[in-house]
Amino acid sequence: MKIRLLCGSALAVFVLSLAGCHQLPGKPRVGSEDIRPDEVKDFAKLYASNCAACHGSDGRNGPSIALANPVYQAIVDEKSLRKAITNGGPGKLMPAFGRTAGGMLTAEQVEVLVQGIRQHWYKPGYLKNQSVPGYKTDVQGDVMRGQQSFQTYCVSCHGESSQKKTNSGSVMDRSYLDLVSDQSLRNTVIAGRPDLGHPDWRNAFPGYPMSDQEVTDIVTWIASQRQGSPTQPSPGRE
Repeated sequence: MKIRLLCGSALAVFVLSLAGCHQLPGKPRVGSEDIRPDEVKDFAKLYASNCAACHGSDGRNGPSIALANPVYQAIVDEKSLRKAITNGGPGKLMPAFGRTAGGMLTAEQVEVLVQGIRQHWYKPGYLKNQSVPGYKTDVQGDVMRGQQSFQTYCVSCHGESSQKKTNSGSVMDRSYLDLVSDQSLRNTVIAGRPDLGHPDWRNAFPGYPMSDQEVTDIVTWIASQRQGSPTQPSPGRE
């Protein structure tokens, strides 16, 4: 009997030794693979987990604005980036990532993203001495003027309605309009989508860059076309 007990004890010690430094249940494990989500401070990891799906793994070729676009980086400031990441666009495609707005990221993690985005893609002086429409504006948009400017600068690529087939897609699509924010529309009109062949405000009509007023009017007119629910298909589309 004593021999069996000794053998059982030896076996137990042997099994524990094979387990090495594995912790007993309830004990915290040490290692980078076990780091808490709110302790991640690496930009690459935070960007890959929270931003890459919409903005592209390298800041371009995603469904949303290209963060690597130097024009976009020239018009947006750190305060606006911080606000967008933290609060998102309520009711729109951009979710809120900051804890203060119901997201999962701490203020420090949001700041890591802001600084990382600027360090990777901001080019100081990129649009120096150019008259650039502002990220925000104080001018009032006009729907009628916006329709006219849309005809001048946009209709050749985007068409006049959601039914018209175009290479660049119609911005009159009901689902698209219900999901995109006015700020996102403005960003795209000004900065373009060079990763997708969309020109910026200087090249939509070569030789005639848009003014801040024209950008604002176009966004105002496009926004005025919102109707229906994003769950309903646009007329003429399956």
